[in-house]
Amino acid sequence: MMISRISIIVVLSYIITSTSAYDPDALQDLCVADKSHGTKLNGFPCKETSNITASDFFFAGISKPAVINSTSGSAVTGANVEKIPGLNTLSVSLARIDYAPGGLNPPHTHPRATEVVYVLEGELEVGFITTANKLFSKTIKIGEVFVFPRGLVHFQKNNGKSPASVLSAFNSQLPGTVSVAAALFATEPALPEDVLTKTFQVGTKMVDKIKERLATKK
Repeated sequence: MMISRISIIVVLSYIITSTSAYDPDALQDLCVADKSHGTKLNGFPCKETSNITASDFFFAGISKPAVINSTSGSAVTGANVEKIPGLNTLSVSLARIDYAPGGLNPPHTHPRATEVVYVLEGELEVGFITTANKLFSKTIKIGEVFVFPRGLVHFQKNNGKSPASVLSAFNSQLPGTVSVAAALFATEPALPEDVLTKTFQVGTKMVDKIKERLATKK
């Protein structure tokens, strides 16, 4: 009896872990996102089959470089379920990232997906940090690929004198992005100031200066 109970617990634990690790599996051919419905429960409701068109599976937004006007010198163009309704329940999405010379995609995480980048143009320094605070970094060039494991802090930087761009693939229809700097210094409402001063071992003037600089980037 004890063995069977343990077996059931192990099996249930495996099922729960497996089902929560990725986007839900599709149980039908299509579930095009119906954003007008207003309801959202771990995904979007399905559009009526009669209203589905080929346009629900098409997006031309990553065919050309984006206009870069950020202070970090990079621009991200997502091709996820919010842009392509047909991706709903399919557990996959793309993004294009363009970098000006010296441009940076600042340290961030994707809580719901592993990311694979393929270099379209230029040369980039990329890297991620493990939970043991170990950095894995490499310089990648046109045609080369690098992987950022799910949930780990990572970055990309164009150290060259010409523009660069990558195509990113995710195993989620909506991977989500948490910017490290913005999450700490630009939240609404703001984190308690003493949390930041004690975390970074700096004074309130330094914290206020960082907040002010990030606020000007919005």
